[in-house]
Amino acid sequence: FLCPWLEPDGKEDPQGRAFLAWTTTPWTVPSNVGLAIHPHLRYVEVEVEGRRLVLAEALVERVLGEGVQVIRRYEARELAGRRYRRPLDLVPIPAETGNSWTVVLEEFVSAEEGTGIVHLAPAFGADDYLAGRRHNLAMLKPVDDAGRFTAEVGVVGGMFVKDADAVLVEELRKRGNLFRLGVVVHSYPHCWRCDSPLLYMARDSWFAATSALKDRMLEENRRIRWIPPEMGERRFGEWLANNVDWALSRDRYWGTPLPVWVCEADPSHVEWIGGFRELAERVGPLPPDFDPHRPYIDEFTWPCPACGGLMRRSPAVVDVWFDSGAMPYAQWHYPFENQEVFERHFPADFICEAVDQTRGWFYSLLAISTLLGRGTPYKNVMVNGHILDKEGQKMSKSRGNAVDPWDAVAEHGADAVRWYMITASQPWASKRYDAEGVREAARKHFDTWFNTYRFFALYASIEGWSPSEEDPPPSRRPLLDRWILSRLHGLVEEVNRELESYEVTRAYRSIGEFVVEDLSNWYVRRSRPRFWGSASDARAAFRTLWEGLVTLCRLLAPATPFAADWIHRALTGESVHLASFPTPDGALRDRPLEEAMESVRTLVSLGRAAREEVQIRVRQPLRRLFAVLPPGKGDLDGELWELVREELNVKEVSVLGSGDTLVRLVPRPNYRALGPRFGKRTEAAAQAIRALSQETLAAFRRGENVTVVVDGEEVPVTAEEMEVREESEGGLVVKGEGGYLVALDPTLDEELRREGLARELVNRIQRLRKDTGLEVTDRIVLGIQGPTEVLEAARAHGSFISGETLAVEMVLGGGVAGRAFDVRREVDLDGFPATVLLGRA
Repeated sequence: FLCPWLEPDGKEDPQGRAFLAWTTTPWTVPSNVGLAIHPHLRYVEVEVEGRRLVLAEALVERVLGEGVQVIRRYEARELAGRRYRRPLDLVPIPAETGNSWTVVLEEFVSAEEGTGIVHLAPAFGADDYLAGRRHNLAMLKPVDDAGRFTAEVGVVGGMFVKDADAVLVEELRKRGNLFRLGVVVHSYPHCWRCDSPLLYMARDSWFAATSALKDRMLEENRRIRWIPPEMGERRFGEWLANNVDWALSRDRYWGTPLPVWVCEADPSHVEWIGGFRELAERVGPLPPDFDPHRPYIDEFTWPCPACGGLMRRSPAVVDVWFDSGAMPYAQWHYPFENQEVFERHFPADFICEAVDQTRGWFYSLLAISTLLGRGTPYKNVMVNGHILDKEGQKMSKSRGNAVDPWDAVAEHGADAVRWYMITASQPWASKRYDAEGVREAARKHFDTWFNTYRFFALYASIEGWSPSEEDPPPSRRPLLDRWILSRLHGLVEEVNRELESYEVTRAYRSIGEFVVEDLSNWYVRRSRPRFWGSASDARAAFRTLWEGLVTLCRLLAPATPFAADWIHRALTGESVHLASFPTPDGALRDRPLEEAMESVRTLVSLGRAAREEVQIRVRQPLRRLFAVLPPGKGDLDGELWELVREELNVKEVSVLGSGDTLVRLVPRPNYRALGPRFGKRTEAAAQAIRALSQETLAAFRRGENVTVVVDGEEVPVTAEEMEVREESEGGLVVKGEGGYLVALDPTLDEELRREGLARELVNRIQRLRKDTGLEVTDRIVLGIQGPTEVLEAARAHGSFISGETLAVEMVLGGGVAGRAFDVRREVDLDGFPATVLLGRA
């Protein structure tokens, strides 16, 4: 639209010049009081359709097309201060106009859209408002709280502003000030509840002068520990650096009434009331059932002490975020009472909320505390990320991807959902909610934890064990007990350290790993035979596992309060939430033992990998294992080597000083790399590489320079030209990692095969016991039929089979004829068919 140029005396420009301004909100044109141009853009005067128009030079072709003649060019400063006639004079001119209807310089003007001349209506936009303040422009606000033009506005009085767009465009056309009408697609704010378009509008408000405290708040912010740190340094710090005054009042009915009374005769007479006692001093004793909310508080008035007029409360209520920021004082009714209690609790050690509270609760707490001169109200603040759906989209009812928390709790349990949220990712990272992920996390952690407890409870009940002074102290318990207690208190130390640092994810991931890998997969599995029968160290095993489970419940209580309390009550008879959080006992730490056990587990892992390579199950015994440990890791006593032997089911373990006798280095020439370099001599170079000694190949692997002689010429060999591989000697299966090396002899003789068959038999019998519902203490009569190999294995290892399966009698082959058994099952023992018969003893 056109804004006609005016001469300094207010008359029309004799040349008919006009500024070509633009807007996407026609309803704001009646409130126009200024035109903004960019201080560093060049502007031009052009003639189009008999009119002389002024606009940004960079936008002429986009707005007017090609071939437009430029009559004159202007620097922005030449146009600053130029007056113009407002395009629509539908709103009465106020008494004080300041510098209204002039051209002003503003950095926010862009040469990327429009005409480079922005129409300003300070009552209806943040940039416009600030520009109006800077340049002393009038504030025209002919729109009421319902979004309708007020009655005195010509042409559109009483209309909703968006409905008035077409009428105002037509009025511009009638007055000759409409240049072009088009459609511009751009984002526009809408109410998130009802999806109605929102109007930006200047409002009268009471402000707290928080901008005056910017430096103090920035200083206080530097004392706060933010998790993660960049949230305080960047997002919150930048928000404070650009802090503006806080608009405290809201034009609503419900809420905390703003305690300010204003004189009806002279609005400059204002009284702020600081409490009920101060209010009673103005109006007399308050009634016993005094309610300080609206409408009752509005009934209290008194004469103005300055002029005798009537003091009446401002109808506004307080911004609800002020209530949130007043929390530390409101909860103790400070400063009216409980001063000592308040001082003990202020500042808070820790708060947490979602990332969107940067401008909400985090700010309101700090702003109010700083206003009161109390400094920072919290020492540590953890910023939580948002919960997204499994595709990474923000949850929304409109998208249909929102998950009802109660549905999630009903499906998985509160502890499982909480465990998933804590361990899936750091709290400050936005995380995807995936029901399958919750199930997997719960299965891995809770199933293992519960099964370990059930194992303990079952055998403690069978053996009649309960904690007592008869249990041996940790120092007199077997190696596995001392190791798991050392690991347990190392875990306690780690969890305390991580939680003190607010690294909750790292803390609880370490607990989850301990439960699965250390406690269940290693300690309980290795110690299982000690929990029943006549094991001499059963009390030590029970006490150790009991202590481990109790400590785990206490570590897990903050994250999984229901499950931890249930197991803790079962173990101790008391609620876990009445127990102290564990602290590490340094006397139980045995770091050399932990390091040695880690070496054992590494060797076992390599040995299992070797078995997998030749596809021989661990139940099948093997004859020999050779082991090599890295320097400094060789201090393993006989009991630790026995663990390696038992875990890998080998008859003997031989420890070697190096792996030189186990593997041979084999050079592999790379013909593709050798060809371009040696040409016809390529095969000679390859033969020279194959002839390299073991010592030379080892040096090459260490990164040393190696040469070969080709046709009498000594030439270096590069890593691209030669690959060095390891091959085992004597049919051994070799696996290595980080200086650890194992070599497994996979050769099977008849004795080993028979023992392997016996172990397979035990496995199938135990499955049958479980399938038939036998208790772990039930004794059985066992029958076995099958080929000669199976029967020989059963005879050779009868005591082992009977002991493992609690068989009081074992009948083989034809001996089962005429005997009564409850269950009969055909089984396959790695290629040998057999029949297992089972009856209660």
